[in-house]
Amino acid sequence: MSDSAKIAIRASTQEHLDIEDIKEGIVILKDGGAALILATTAINFGLLSEKEQEATIFAYASLLNSLTFPVQIVVRSSLKDISSYIRLIEEQEAKEKRRLIREQLGKYKVFVQETVQKNKVLDKKFYIVIPMSSLELGVTKTLITGLTGRKTLPFDKDYILQKAKVNLYPKRDHLLRLLNRLSIKGRQLETQELIKLFFDIYNPESLGQQVITTEQYQAPLVQSTVKAKPASAPVQPKQEEVSEAKDSQTSRMPTEESVRDQIDNLVKESIAQPK
Repeated sequence: MSDSAKIAIRASTQEHLDIEDIKEGIVILKDGGAALILATTAINFGLLSEKEQEATIFAYASLLNSLTFPVQIVVRSSLKDISSYIRLIEEQEAKEKRRLIREQLGKYKVFVQETVQKNKVLDKKFYIVIPMSSLELGVTKTLITGLTGRKTLPFDKDYILQKAKVNLYPKRDHLLRLLNRLSIKGRQLETQELIKLFFDIYNPESLGQQVITTEQYQAPLVQSTVKAKPASAPVQPKQEEVSEAKDSQTSRMPTEESVRDQIDNLVKESIAQPK
């Protein structure tokens, strides 16, 4: 594929997105910036005792006061994805040999599907985004790239990735330590999880659709399993072989007499059959 074709394909899909690439769990933006996303659990504040609530408030206040860098807290509500749970029920239904249990599993599957569709069960997920500005890579080159209007990264992608790791990893570790004081567990989203997250954000109607790994795109769609043999000069058949082939071909062709005999036999058989 030529470079012009690659540019055309890219322009039709990613031109309107701010994301340049996702590598090693880090989102690389088109302006040279980067971001790291933490997925966190939640606590039910209303169920805590008065002392536990006060301790949680003070721990959260100390977390905010200790921050020397910007963060973004995202609470995302979406329809509950029960596709994996439905597949699990179907697998158990296929393995079950007892008819009564199979019928109960089938009814339970229908009940779960109808409950989620009618009541619109929502699933809340919590994220903390740690960004890195493109100005932290170098003010001069970043500003020149922005002023000229070029739609390319101000630096090499590998260089941006290494700078992002040095910049974001200490911030990540600091936040994870403070989250533990709040009894909140956090972890960094991996590359495939980030792809799935942004796919769901930009395609909210594709509930339950599976996103395959990037390694599965490396092989061509159609790949020949038979190696083509090198073309060689045509071998002229000998005169004897040609004559033998003609004789065998002639012997296989039905003659006029044989055709007449076959017709006569068919007529005699039809007459001999009882009516």
